[in-house]
Amino acid sequence: MTRTSRNNTVYPILIIIGLAHLLNDSLQAVIPAMFPILEQSLGLTFTQLGLIAFTLNMVASVMQPLVGMISDKRPMPYALPLGLTSSMIGIFMLALAPNFWTILLSVFFIGIGSAVFHPEGSRVAYLAAGPRRGFAQSIYQVGGNAGQSLAPLITALVLVPLGQFGAIWFTAIAGIAVLFLIYIARWYAGQMKNYTIVNEEDRSEKQSPQIKRAIRNALFVLIFLVFARSWYQSAIANFYAFYAIENYKLSIAQSQFYIFTFLLMGALGTFIGGPLADKFGRKNIIVFSLLAPAPFTLLLPYVGPIMAIIFLALIGILLLSSFSVAVVYAQELVPDKIGTMSGLIVGLAFGMGAIGSVALGWLIDSIGLTATMIAVSTLPILGIFTFLLPSDQKVQKWYS
Repeated sequence: MTRTSRNNTVYPILIIIGLAHLLNDSLQAVIPAMFPILEQSLGLTFTQLGLIAFTLNMVASVMQPLVGMISDKRPMPYALPLGLTSSMIGIFMLALAPNFWTILLSVFFIGIGSAVFHPEGSRVAYLAAGPRRGFAQSIYQVGGNAGQSLAPLITALVLVPLGQFGAIWFTAIAGIAVLFLIYIARWYAGQMKNYTIVNEEDRSEKQSPQIKRAIRNALFVLIFLVFARSWYQSAIANFYAFYAIENYKLSIAQSQFYIFTFLLMGALGTFIGGPLADKFGRKNIIVFSLLAPAPFTLLLPYVGPIMAIIFLALIGILLLSSFSVAVVYAQELVPDKIGTMSGLIVGLAFGMGAIGSVALGWLIDSIGLTATMIAVSTLPILGIFTFLLPSDQKVQKWYS
């Protein structure tokens, strides 16, 4: 069961939910930003750093589809500020954590907050989208990507001079996000009273077994593509700073500029991807975003420090241009499960990144940074499987 949305795009709500997403994900960004600090202060191994990322991302990814399924049946507007409160508790604990196990508990709370926020935040964007679904998801998702891109700045400006305890300042950011989400929750609750019910299940029951099978296959392909993109993104976001330090002889603060460039341009790619998908089609943008950066990823391990920054910028803007588009494509594949599809695609990105963090950390400990970066550079080539996705027109015919 879904609710129809109004015809007009509600821009103020989209901007506020995008800002809340930025604040939420900036809290998550504190964790990978602390990796170089924790590696030095607590003597953690790369495997332990990977386990920290695994804990954060797996809690978020496992719970996101579950939250989405529950909210599809019964929307939960006030879960949004409650989720951010959990993240605020986690950040406070993180600033004071004395050992590896306390850090894991801290990121568990932050992961719960993320799991609750993302499916319901995506539903808010859907409700406020009107006819511009790609654009609306871009506004929402670019907030999150922009928040993630702050990790290098957090490291250079806050954590390097203040150390682990510097994370305490981000409890204030969490408090601001909670206030934003209380306002959003009130609007969201009001919309639930005014929207009419559309029974998508009746249309689904009329579909032939062949169409149902085609939808399942398309979702499987889309999930596989999210897997490839997430592993590559995890390699750059979590470990490229160490690669830059080792190969380019940079300081921790200097190495963060490379990660910042990748994540910032990724946020830009997320922003432009949605409007482009509204104009040129969801599938076309997904195909382009995965195949176009492949030449740059393959060459990245072999270039110098200046070209590396340029390549990271190009890879970021191209690779993440389909981040929000994949969510909208999944929602249109299964339009009666908006929250579930958002939780599955976005949550899966976190989950695959989590598995990738552990695997990559172990691989780096085993074969070294350079060999690992060369190995992951081949992942975008898997984008060739995008051609197996059905066209936008075919998806629309399945529900017409």
